[in-house]
Amino acid sequence: MTVATRWRPGGRMVAALMTLIVVAYAPAAAAEFFVRQDPHGVTVEVDGGPFASYVVDEANKPYLWPVVGPTGKAMTRAYPMQDVATEPKGQRDHPHHRGITFGHESVGTAAWKAAGAGGREGGGDTWHDRLTFEKPQAAGKAGPQADARLAGLARIAHRDFTRVAVEGERAVVEEVCDHVDAAGKPFLVERRRLVFGLGEGTRWIDIDQEFRLADPERPVTFDDRKDAGLFIRVPASMAVDSRQGGRIENSEGQIDAAAWSQPARWCGYSGPVAGEQLGIAILNHPESFRHPTRWHVRTYGLFAANPFASRGYDATLPEAATTLAGAETLRLHHRFLFRASPTRDAIEKAYADYAKTSRMTWP
Repeated sequence: MTVATRWRPGGRMVAALMTLIVVAYAPAAAAEFFVRQDPHGVTVEVDGGPFASYVVDEANKPYLWPVVGPTGKAMTRAYPMQDVATEPKGQRDHPHHRGITFGHESVGTAAWKAAGAGGREGGGDTWHDRLTFEKPQAAGKAGPQADARLAGLARIAHRDFTRVAVEGERAVVEEVCDHVDAAGKPFLVERRRLVFGLGEGTRWIDIDQEFRLADPERPVTFDDRKDAGLFIRVPASMAVDSRQGGRIENSEGQIDAAAWSQPARWCGYSGPVAGEQLGIAILNHPESFRHPTRWHVRTYGLFAANPFASRGYDATLPEAATTLAGAETLRLHHRFLFRASPTRDAIEKAYADYAKTSRMTWP
């Protein structure tokens, strides 16, 4: 039995009793990575300092938090994992916006959809979590559908880490997740690969996802909803609505609110964080489903790559629900790029380099 410490949500350092710890070191180089697996997930460090923690047991889906940028500053909002004085009340909204994570508001089988609101078998809502509805209920502000929405919540349940390692100057985490309905039955299987790396003045995280049916005889539909996709909640001070200099800009030159719902190869969010001007860009790989993706990016701080929505963004656009059947797969490929003093030219160069890479697929 070994005792080790790790960074936990809420800023606590805790002692964890483990029967197994996976530890790896990069060979001597400019950057040295360290990864540690424990019952709560995986912690990634670089050159003796924190990079990110991947948490698998605190919500209805895995998420990355905290995430530390190249200058040592936090690159996501802390709420709801931690209450901090620098995040005003107006930024403590949408408690399902946890660090970096993935979810979809409405995905499931035809039978689940036919069951209507609160359907429990064959699908559900993984975008929201219990706090989304329980906090308003506790305050007496919940809508009439809150109970049904709670009953219809699904989970993206961590099954296994198939690889946790350091490979040269990067850390690699591979995982299998089950998308599980409220009755406890899987309807999708997801393979996920996270790679953590460094560049000149940057840190980056690649997230590759592949979705397959849990049962080839039960097709599953990803409905056309704006609340879906891979997303980050940016630091409170970076949000455009915080009026401290935050800015949204995409590869097509659309700025702030004009970037919402628009297709683009990449989208960037920048602004002040603890006295420094920093930026986050999400790059959408050409091999990703429906590239170039549309962006559910909001001036209040939500920043999501969502290829699932069309009419969910604009009623004049065509319906875009997507059904998986038999042995079909759906793949998403993105890079989160964390930069100091970001510029369009720097993001374009980073995108060109990323677009040349071949993304991981599974047999």
